[in-house]
Amino acid sequence: MTFRREQNVWIPESDLEGMSVDTLAVRAGQVRTGELEHSDPIFPTSSFVYGSAAQAAARFGGDEPGNIYSRFTNPTVQAFEGRIAAMEGGERAVATASGMAAILSTCMALLKSGDHVVCSRGVFGTTNVLFQKYMAKFGVETSFVGLTDLEEWAAAVRPETRMLFIETPSNPLCEVADMAALASLAHANDALFVVDNCFCTPVLQRPLEHGADIIIHSATKYLDGQGRCVGGVVVGPSKLMDEVYGFLRSAGPTMSPFNAWVFLKGLETLPIRMRAHCDNAVELALWLEQQPAVEEVFYAGLQSHPQHELAKKQQSGFGGVLSFRLKGGRQEAWSFIDATRMISITANLGDVKTTITHPATTTHGRLSPEDKDAAGITENLVRISVGIEAVEDLKTDLARGFQALQNPSNGNV
Repeated sequence: MTFRREQNVWIPESDLEGMSVDTLAVRAGQVRTGELEHSDPIFPTSSFVYGSAAQAAARFGGDEPGNIYSRFTNPTVQAFEGRIAAMEGGERAVATASGMAAILSTCMALLKSGDHVVCSRGVFGTTNVLFQKYMAKFGVETSFVGLTDLEEWAAAVRPETRMLFIETPSNPLCEVADMAALASLAHANDALFVVDNCFCTPVLQRPLEHGADIIIHSATKYLDGQGRCVGGVVVGPSKLMDEVYGFLRSAGPTMSPFNAWVFLKGLETLPIRMRAHCDNAVELALWLEQQPAVEEVFYAGLQSHPQHELAKKQQSGFGGVLSFRLKGGRQEAWSFIDATRMISITANLGDVKTTITHPATTTHGRLSPEDKDAAGITENLVRISVGIEAVEDLKTDLARGFQALQNPSNGNV
């Protein structure tokens, strides 16, 4: 919902139809109180007061709309949900305490014991652990397949398969899935197609337009963009989101009003930031391809990428995350990382500050050696989330890493 200035009332989201994602990022979901403040307000309250016992009963019974308790109804959180839903082109969004809470809430709401999930190997390591270890405790079995191998996907589907889950581009090898093909496979088998859209955001990619049923975000990443707080969100049709919301209301993995307010501010600059991330990442990927110590660069914006044309078709930009393999192993990767001085050594991504990490021992460190090997997480792999600093300064800092590889006896200088 948004606010009509001259009438001081709520209006339907239909009034925003046809507006660009740039405008939606600033205007959709806006809440204004009777004070008519220009910036989004924040409602840091645990509960809400009713005019009468009858009104309280009507609210709790669902006969009257309105706020009840901030675990599941809060105006600031609802504003964030309305904005990201509009940007993704979805009917409804449900905000959660983290990106992993978004995945968990989706699974707990929509899967049951005996169901089967087919998941890409190219997902965040903790996503793999959630499916493989914890959802298995509730009787949900998961098969892992190569993201781009459609024959392997088709072979993995069973009569009890109820969900196909992917990240595209993948983490950290930047593989790109054919979303339309996977959506067709899922729907032909009465399964849901769920897409983690963290790397692209709705600025660069809108999976619902390619057949996805549900979109997942770690709002911690690009939606915030400045490393300030943790959150997640699920977007999809109201029928499915009602189930996710029901789980959240009962189990409580809720986004706080303050975090929702931070994410609202982050969304306002998301389109501008994503374009800057893309511009820097493309230039940096081309530069890395020219370095003698680099074996291979993984970034869909490169013509050498095997899904480059598919990415051009599905995405309006190639994102800010890339990875590359150095000649050598873990020691070379660590020496390279340690030699940088400006770039932040941290596993988070999507920040305006460039970050660098060693996936095999951080983001995917809990995977078994066999699972790492299957997912292509080698000891010489380095992942960079490219920020919006001057790209020449990023090259200068990374050059320190290459210098350290050439002169290992000199240490980190």
